Amino acid sequence: MRNGQGHRGRHPFKEECKNRDGGKAQTFRRGRALAFLEKLTITRATLQRQLDDPAFEAIKPVISGELKATEAIMEEFIHVFQLHELPEEDIPSVEATAGEESSSESTNGSDES
Repeated sequence: MRNGQGHRGRHPFKEECKNRDGGKAQTFRRGRALAFLEKLTITRATLQRQLDDPAFEAIKPVISGELKATEAIMEEFIHVFQLHELPEEDIPSVEATAGEESSSESTNGSDES
């Protein structure tokens, strides 16, 4: 071996790997985490709306428990994936998601009248 470099000299890929920051994979994982957080936010909004709906009065304790569990999962998820530095517009508000759900439900072609 010559100068500890192996029989072919320095391998450029290994040098490149040392200098990479891995931003693409990290960005992808962060995007997936944000998508899951958005799904949890929509679930939370749905549960909140059901909790306020008199039609669900009989199962109100169950819905309340699910809402508390969903909020706990959201808080832990935000902490574990360090999503707490997000600006407000990145996490949809409960009111915005509830409005989007009701508009999407009315446009999906189901007539319940």
